[in-house]
Amino acid sequence: MSNDSQRQLGESDSPIEDELETAFRRMVDEGTQRLHRTWREVLVTGFFGGTEVAVGVLAYLSVLHAGGNQLVAGLAFSVGFLALLLGRSELFTEGFLVPVTTVAAKRAGPGQLMKLWGGTLAANLAGGWVLMWLVMTAFPKLHEQTIESAAHFVTAPLSMETAALSVLGGMVITLMTRMQHGTDAVFGKIAAAVAGAFVLAGLGLFHSVLDSLLIFGALDTGVAPFGYLDWLSWFWWTTVGNVVGGLALVTLLRLLRSKDRIEEERSHAERDEPVD
Repeated sequence: MSNDSQRQLGESDSPIEDELETAFRRMVDEGTQRLHRTWREVLVTGFFGGTEVAVGVLAYLSVLHAGGNQLVAGLAFSVGFLALLLGRSELFTEGFLVPVTTVAAKRAGPGQLMKLWGGTLAANLAGGWVLMWLVMTAFPKLHEQTIESAAHFVTAPLSMETAALSVLGGMVITLMTRMQHGTDAVFGKIAAAVAGAFVLAGLGLFHSVLDSLLIFGALDTGVAPFGYLDWLSWFWWTTVGNVVGGLALVTLLRLLRSKDRIEEERSHAERDEPVD
């Protein structure tokens, strides 16, 4: 069906379906605001994101310590994603679909994207480290479980299996973001957060921030059989895998699906104002 036919059949004058147009508009509007944040706003929002994910990690560890299985613990971890959703904070791997779409639409520049990514990742790790230190101080009974859970990730060698787990981790959380921007219903957004947590934490996928907080908690106990260099050697390739999964398996395909609409938005942006 031609774009002209789609414009005539839909309620909006858009080359894509009405539902996709609504989601696209929502993403670009939100992405423009996020990418035009100051450094202070980026760092504070990212710091809160790290602390809120750490609350989810606390719930996750508590369920495992109480004898619950990994899948139930994954559901408990959804507390962290719900806090991110309702608290409007920022997680590094949530910064793929919405900001990249905004840059593709020329409503922000690549430099602003790099600022968002770099600042958010650093602040996520800093906020998460602080809260995990508090968690380990407040709950000594969780030390053994934290070390055991962290060792599963930090001691994992780079292989086809672990690389695939990191790619899937990036894809799942970006898919969660896509689902949340596909609806206005709060219940739908909450359901997407719970589903994302269940798959990500419940199935033990590799995630650069979430699993780093487990590792930080283990290191905070002072008796972990690994150190920060071990974390760094694991962290770099996990982050690369997350980026590949989030960008290649979700974001780029969504951009391809909305190619005509993005070209229209780029034309509007070029007429309206320059992009930094």
